[in-house]
Formats: sequence, C-alpha cells, structure tokens
Amino acid sequence: MINEQYPKLYFYRRLVQSKLFIDTHFAEKIDLNNIADEAYFSKFHFIRTFKNIYQKTPHQYLIFVRIEKAMELLKTGMPVSEVCYAVGFASLSSFSGLFKRTVGLTPIAYSDRHQKIKTQIGESPLTFIPGCFAERNGWLKK
Repeated sequence: MINEQYPKLYFYRRLVQSKLFIDTHFAEKIDLNNIADEAYFSKFHFIRTFKNIYQKTPHQYLIFVRIEKAMELLKTGMPVSEVCYAVGFASLSSFSGLFKRTVGLTPIAYSDRHQKIKTQIGESPLTFIPGCFAERNGWLKK
C-alpha cells in the first residue's frame, strides 16, 4: 500500500491560515492551542513548521503584530493605557517593558515623539520635503 501525503501547498495554506488568524485576532486572548487548531496541526509540529516558514515562533509573531499595531495607535495620540488593552496586553507594565525592549523607546516617549513631529509638520511642512523636490515645484523662495 502506498502512503499518500498531502501536497506541500495544502500545508502552506494551513500555515498561512493560522498566520491570518493571528493577524485578525491579535487583540483577543489567544494562545498556542487556538492558533495550532486553526492550522489543524499538533502544537509542537505547528511551532516547528511555523518557525521554519516565518522565522518566528507563533508567540513571537503574535507579539510582533501587537507591537506593530500599538505603534500605529500611539502615532494617533491614543493614551498608552488604552493602546495596551486595545492590542491584547493584560498588563500595562509588561506592555511598556516589552515595547521598550522591542522599539527602543517607552510607549510614552514614542507617542510624544510622533506628536512633536506632527506639530512640526503643521508649523513648517517644507522642512520635511526634500529641497530638490520643493525647488522643482517652485515651493522655495529664491
């Protein structure tokens, strides 16, 4: 009897489906069992396969997605505590520590930096446009 295997494409689709599950449900309380169930793999095989494809474990990828979304929300001026809970963290201190280790700035410093940049753009927008581009369009005074 010949042992038939599923084509690789089928396995890749299931992995992509689990990645999309993380992308969609990052703010919810999800764990490895939820994600592995989405791919229909045992959790140990799933971790190994996911890391082989995406270069991160599912948990590392979940944290990456949450931090990326937090950065987007902080740029809008949303308060840090709201951002923390909006992206799925349960503790403000763990969020702040992880954010600082990942980004290099505390969430408050990151938010302040982007608010200052927004203010500067509003006050003098030409300083954020390359001089050659501004000159070509006649925006610079001669």
